[in-house]
Amino acid sequence: MSARTTILIAEDVEINRVILKEMFKEQFKVAEAENGQVAIEYLENSGKQVACILLDLNMPVKTGFDVMVYMKEQGMMEQIPIILITGDDSKETEEMAYNFGASDIIYKPYIERVVMRRVKNVIDLYAHKNRMEELVREKTLQVQEQSRMLKETNEMILDGLGRIAGYKADESKEHTKRIKKFTRIMLDNAAESHPELELNEEEIDMIVRASALHDIGKLGIPDSILTKYGQLTPEEEKLLQSHTTIGCEILDDFNLMGNQQFYQYCYDICRHHHERWDGKGYPDKLSGDEISPTVQIISLVDAYEELVAERAYSTPYTHDLAVESILNGEQGAFSPLALECLELSSEEFRKLVEFSDKISLL
Repeated sequence: MSARTTILIAEDVEINRVILKEMFKEQFKVAEAENGQVAIEYLENSGKQVACILLDLNMPVKTGFDVMVYMKEQGMMEQIPIILITGDDSKETEEMAYNFGASDIIYKPYIERVVMRRVKNVIDLYAHKNRMEELVREKTLQVQEQSRMLKETNEMILDGLGRIAGYKADESKEHTKRIKKFTRIMLDNAAESHPELELNEEEIDMIVRASALHDIGKLGIPDSILTKYGQLTPEEEKLLQSHTTIGCEILDDFNLMGNQQFYQYCYDICRHHHERWDGKGYPDKLSGDEISPTVQIISLVDAYEELVAERAYSTPYTHDLAVESILNGEQGAFSPLALECLELSSEEFRKLVEFSDKISLL
């Protein structure tokens, strides 16, 4: 912040300007304006150097009140204190001046020690206030930068955990990226077509990041089950399904940096992304709107990605076949909301699947 070292004296009577200038010339640079128009022009060109303005009310061309109106319109009154100098000691003038935003009023004739003390007090007060505001701005920027860096770090950790879980399940390294990208597309369409969901950009961003952890519980499942090519036994199937609850236990250990809303998204997605609209999912047998709209959408995204992804043990579906099989109910029961969003998102999904080797999924 540049130093404010100038006192601007706006007074039409020359002898009064001379008296005031003599008081302050040892401590400050002093600028003079013989009317309100000259004062405004000085503020336009050099306002950032002004520490205080001593302002007469009754001046030709433009009055002191005109100067105050200009300063208020330009946002200068927060930075430059105004001390009115006037011979009118009426209550009406005083009330009007303070209502306009004057910091103090000095009445003519001037008493030097009173004038100097009041001016110094007001300048010191504003300088302190401006320093505090600058410190607050700097601190705010620091916090915002720290928050940005923490968010990026969290994103890397979450993606890493999601990928590790994917590697255990013999999934493509692009699995987490696909899930996040497909989820964002679906949520953007859901927000646009269903404003009652009240999904804003910040919430969509949190949900997309949380989607990376949907299968984190697979870290607790034996590799022999995750990579088994043949049909699982009932015991093995039950153990595999427990990845939903294991994921929640892992989340509890991380505590997710104290963000309760983000934690709740992660928890719901981990625990319920295999629930089904007809109640035949797991682990809690939720049905219908017992499943949050967020999880309804991510459940379908997960199913779609499973169909179109390259797997060592299966041939991937084409986009059209994957969409058709989901819409026909061949992949389980999904909510009307999720199915509608899939239809809205279909062409964007197609582009990502067909040209994923040419475009970034980040």
